Amino acid sequence: MSKSAGRTATVVYAAGGVVWRETPAGDVEVALVHRPRYDDWTLPKGKVEPGETLISAAVREIGEETGYQVQLGRHLRRVSYDLRGPGRKHVHYWSAEVTAGSFVPNHEVDELRWLSADSAEDMLSYRLDRQVLGTFRKLPARLDVLLLVRHAKAGRKSRYHGDDRLRPLDKVGRAQAEALLSQLLAFGPTAVHSADRVRCSQTVAPLADELGVVIEDEPTLSEEAFADDAKSGRRRIRDIGQATGTHVVCSQGKVIPPLLKWWAAHDELKLPAARNRKGSFWVLALLDGKLVAASHVDSPLASSDH
Repeated sequence: MSKSAGRTATVVYAAGGVVWRETPAGDVEVALVHRPRYDDWTLPKGKVEPGETLISAAVREIGEETGYQVQLGRHLRRVSYDLRGPGRKHVHYWSAEVTAGSFVPNHEVDELRWLSADSAEDMLSYRLDRQVLGTFRKLPARLDVLLLVRHAKAGRKSRYHGDDRLRPLDKVGRAQAEALLSQLLAFGPTAVHSADRVRCSQTVAPLADELGVVIEDEPTLSEEAFADDAKSGRRRIRDIGQATGTHVVCSQGKVIPPLLKWWAAHDELKLPAARNRKGSFWVLALLDGKLVAASHVDSPLASSDH
């Protein structure tokens, strides 16, 4: 019998990114890190800590290993591989643009090199890292990002007495709204929009307060308005997507799935499976107004199964 027989398989989650910057000449360089413990060249990444989300882990680990602050963009892919003992490791990667900072050698990483994508591919030590870089290279590094949020929990409609447009978040919903703040900030938002429902505006209020911006009402993106005139809602979300900056839009459960189904079909993009639960959000990447990538974050709260 092998030594591992009967042992519980370990599942480890980690997160990182393809860290990139644009040179004065307009070229894109990516950062590779050298780990003296393994004598390898790899993409920055690290394990998710207890009580941490994948998004938070990606930003933190990139910062710890490289010294750089980053703004996340599209989710690139998840890679998985066996651990030395019984178990499996799953690593999620995002596109991550440098916004500030500088590299200082540390106990994990003793060298960082900025390289062209071609040179980085040659230097990477692992096949899976080359696959991640390959996904990054399929689209331009700089894309517009729109974050589409489903409002947080607001109790049951049947138990609320009054105008349903004014139904507020419940205790769980308020916790979701607070948790959304750090997750949305990781993508560098600059503007905040909301369907004209209290539960929607309250969901993104912590973010608007943090950014010091006024929430822009979006009456065409409420459930009732969208049911009456979907074309106006579709036109409005695409207009927001083409505006300068990274925009956050909060809407409702009977708007987001059909809206995204139409948009993805229009731009010939296959959407990943998603439950579209309250407090979840989509990260939508656009190129010249066309939807070119989409990923879904099921919850802003840390999860044991990620």
